[in-house]
Amino acid sequence: FQPYPMPTDLVSEVVESFAEAARRAFEAGCDGIEIIGSMGYLVAQFLNPRTNLRRDEYGGSLDGRLKFLRDIIAESRRRTSSTFLIGVRISADEMDHDGLRPKEIHEICRALDEDGQIGFLDIIAGSAASVAGWIHVVPPMFVKHGYLAASARAIKEQVQVPVFVAGRINQPQVAEQILARGEADLCGMNRALICDPGMPGKAKTGRSNHIRACIGCNQACIGRAQKGLGISCIQNPTSGRELEYAKLPPVTKHKQIIVAGGGPAGMKAAAVAAKRGHEVLLVERDQWLGGQARLAQRLPGREEFGGIIDNLEREMIEAGVTVVTNTSITAEWLQGKPVDVLIGATGAAPYKPDLEGLCQPHVLTAWEVLEDEVNVGPSVAIADWRSDWIGIGVAEKLARAGSSVTLFVNAAMAGETIENYTRNHYLGRLHNLNVKIHTHARLFGTDYPIVYFQDTLTDEPIVIDEIDTLVLSLGHSADQTLERELAGSNIELHSIGDCVAPRTAEEAVYDGLRKGWSI
Repeated sequence: FQPYPMPTDLVSEVVESFAEAARRAFEAGCDGIEIIGSMGYLVAQFLNPRTNLRRDEYGGSLDGRLKFLRDIIAESRRRTSSTFLIGVRISADEMDHDGLRPKEIHEICRALDEDGQIGFLDIIAGSAASVAGWIHVVPPMFVKHGYLAASARAIKEQVQVPVFVAGRINQPQVAEQILARGEADLCGMNRALICDPGMPGKAKTGRSNHIRACIGCNQACIGRAQKGLGISCIQNPTSGRELEYAKLPPVTKHKQIIVAGGGPAGMKAAAVAAKRGHEVLLVERDQWLGGQARLAQRLPGREEFGGIIDNLEREMIEAGVTVVTNTSITAEWLQGKPVDVLIGATGAAPYKPDLEGLCQPHVLTAWEVLEDEVNVGPSVAIADWRSDWIGIGVAEKLARAGSSVTLFVNAAMAGETIENYTRNHYLGRLHNLNVKIHTHARLFGTDYPIVYFQDTLTDEPIVIDEIDTLVLSLGHSADQTLERELAGSNIELHSIGDCVAPRTAEEAVYDGLRKGWSI
């Protein structure tokens, strides 16, 4: 609906609701509360002269725009105690054309500090009111670690109350540096603790190198929340499932387990099974562990995704898994090997449909492009069936390398399957690189230098000529070679991850957890 000024009685009702929440927290034994005055939400809208157009006591001057927040603080204080901690979270910059700006925020913070009614200020950034500001509500991996420290310092220098800061602080050493530089008095972490709830204890006991660091992928935390699902973590799938996976069950019968494949699914299964007490050997056919995660980290702005490989490898080492690389498991290789259970985690390969012309030299897979194994021409068409990270990432990579790129997406928009905190930012990056995007386009075939698509809304042909290179990002085919080779054998085989059904790293790691848990 079209926004309109809240009636005064409704303003009073909302103030009452805030204060009652504070009272309940106080009576429950909490030490304090934090009032959300950030990110373009209701309190921030009252503070902002571009959204607060009221002509009554709650609008106009700074004091008028502050009255709503001051009423909340005062009534919350009245219903708690003089020692109950009341703080305010506020965006240092809403990063939005109509959002609150740093100069205005500083003025607001000074006024709140002078009132003497709050115990701290918590500094964040962004606004949920716009695409540009939205990114900073849950900043993804392309955002620098601890990037708001300087903004916190600018406010800290103007107030007497303690100043907290959050935003992409994923490791204790990042927080320690901020505190050591005097930029804030306390650092907040959210996703980092979803990824590794044991982080504070590990840091306190000198085991920081054992921390499972958040990589800022936003897939299973805010990504799941936006779908109405419970929050979890692609690296720590026990998050959100603590009742089911609260305590690791020790094995009742020790088994010799071989895991075929060192991608996320295989590494997680190996780590969990070994931690339970099994003897585990992981065998990877390539030189390096990581599977498709190793390719994902080659996408622009996705470099930190490789952290999942380091974290899972460390979990395996700590659990006592033996790792062998450059080795393929076959029926012949298994002969004479002590094995009670074989876990197949052989992954997937790029899908290439049976369409006209796809065997021509100018047709490449996204994997080949990411491995830098091939030469790509100056004019590129990308056929993107999954509408995920791969298509938009390859488009950006090639555009930055100088190619003229058109991204053909068989979806309503590019990156449709990616959570919108980050998708829209990447679409802006493609726009700045002059990447052309064509939606609702199904690949039909190619005959160099022409590529044929079909409009999925109208069934009409889309003909693109003078294309030097066609890149296929059409999903993946499960690699079930091992299953076929061992069919009819007496080996107990369990398949997990993409070799069952190609999905994302989230499902792969969860598959690994469940299998390692159950054997």
